[in-house]
Amino acid sequence: MHQQIYVNLPVRDLPASQAFFAALGYRFNPQFTNERAACLELGENLYAMLLREDFARSFSAKPLGDAHALTTGWVCLSCAHREQVDTLVARARTAGARVPAEPQDYGFMYGHGFEDLDGHHWELIHMSGKPADTTD
Repeated sequence: MHQQIYVNLPVRDLPASQAFFAALGYRFNPQFTNERAACLELGENLYAMLLREDFARSFSAKPLGDAHALTTGWVCLSCAHREQVDTLVARARTAGARVPAEPQDYGFMYGHGFEDLDGHHWELIHMSGKPADTTD
């Protein structure tokens, strides 16, 4: 059905956000990056557009929310293994992220997350199986 995903996130300081995600090991697609927006490459056909707040406002008549104060959603990314989850969260913390909770281990799924410089919640998970059947 769909071929790509672009999650759009408003940011206050685009260069600082770019430096933050570069510190986590991510790259930016220069074809879709300029002084108003940066195309963060999350994986094959997976992108987050970091939009300077004034530019982001041009796409919606509704006001932008403050992700430091409100949760309106979060980005969840799968990782190849538990160590990748822990490594990315550690890099994010070092780069200035807030880590509001401890890792969660559900047996079939391990997850941990962080809030980026603008308060956007990023959840990282590794799936090692399927949840137990809870139907009777």
